[in-house]
Amino acid sequence: MNLKTTITEEQIPLPENFFTNIQKYKENLFKWNKIHNLTGAKDEATIDEFIYDALFPVTFLNKPKTLMDIGTGAGFPGMILALALPQTKVTLVEPLAKRAGFLQFIKATLNLENVTVVKQRVENMPPQIFEIITSRAVTDTKMLLQLSKNFRNESSQLLFYKGERVYEEVEGLPEHKIIKTKNRHYLLMKGA
Repeated sequence: MNLKTTITEEQIPLPENFFTNIQKYKENLFKWNKIHNLTGAKDEATIDEFIYDALFPVTFLNKPKTLMDIGTGAGFPGMILALALPQTKVTLVEPLAKRAGFLQFIKATLNLENVTVVKQRVENMPPQIFEIITSRAVTDTKMLLQLSKNFRNESSQLLFYKGERVYEEVEGLPEHKIIKTKNRHYLLMKGA
């Protein structure tokens, strides 16, 4: 998959500097990953798939003023969304020091004024309301609802990046929408 071609074909609206920034992000991720093992993705094709996967919701989301990503890890999806949405204040919550350190390094290297890195568990953070809360590969949906309860209100949206098991996880949950692509199920819910 050629990342730039795929993104251009999908007509994902992105800032001019996106591809320059994403290239720097990838170069640094490969360097850091050799030492710190930030992500299991070791080759460019896998990283490009992760980036595309993180970006795709830009095609169906309204641009939020604030976004919180729970368990950002090496930057998926939070850092990628921050690069795609420069007008959105993005809070990346990552408790592991080496990953939070990498996110902080990328923020400084790319001069990302819209990014805040929080090195702690989300349940230890003071309450604050966000327009969108995202999470990928952290835990099941019911636990994510529990973890995010102090950070959302009825006008917030939840966007969880899920796999096939999403259908089991949403049984009995209030109004939700699942947007399916080839490799991903995006679970979209109201925050209340």
